[in-house]
Amino acid sequence: MRRELVGAVIGMTGLVLAGCGDDGGGGAVVEETTAAAESGVGSRAVLNDAEGTEVGTVRFAEVSAGTEVVAEVQGLEPGFYGLHVHTTGLCEPDSSAPGEPGTTGAFLSAGGHLGGEDAEHPEHAGDLPALLVTEDGLGFLTTVTDRFSVQDLVADDDGSAVMIHSDPDNYANVPERYAADGPDEDTLGTGDAGSRLACGVVE
Repeated sequence: MRRELVGAVIGMTGLVLAGCGDDGGGGAVVEETTAAAESGVGSRAVLNDAEGTEVGTVRFAEVSAGTEVVAEVQGLEPGFYGLHVHTTGLCEPDSSAPGEPGTTGAFLSAGGHLGGEDAEHPEHAGDLPALLVTEDGLGFLTTVTDRFSVQDLVADDDGSAVMIHSDPDNYANVPERYAADGPDEDTLGTGDAGSRLACGVVE
């Protein structure tokens, strides 16, 4: 039976097949391209850890379905990491949370999740899919969200930031068999994603 392969292109993200190309082993070469990677319009955040080491970038571009987010990281331990957009464009390694001068820690200056005042995790505007890092320490994520625009990230007075957390994000998915009263405050706030590992101001 003949099977046809149907490709769906969402927004401006697509796969480009190099015609008659060869990878040295006789196979075709596939190159991944995205709107955020190619467009000159958009925003970018450079991610640094608390020691000031650059660990990656996150780029934002407007597409027909919303905002395309492209994250690329390197040098991290393998596994899943929480990835969020935070309310304040200030990534200070040792800092206080806005409105909480008595609490200090890495990148607390970036505030909470974007759009979190009237919502609980994972319904914050800044809640994004988990970032998977391979055994080689590399991670690549492309997603599209309609919860914020590029303008939302840069238009307010204090800007915004992208945060990588040290642990996986459970999206406040805690079954009743584990917690009869449902997720606690920490889970509803961050999805138990742990400490703030790397931060980048959206510019």
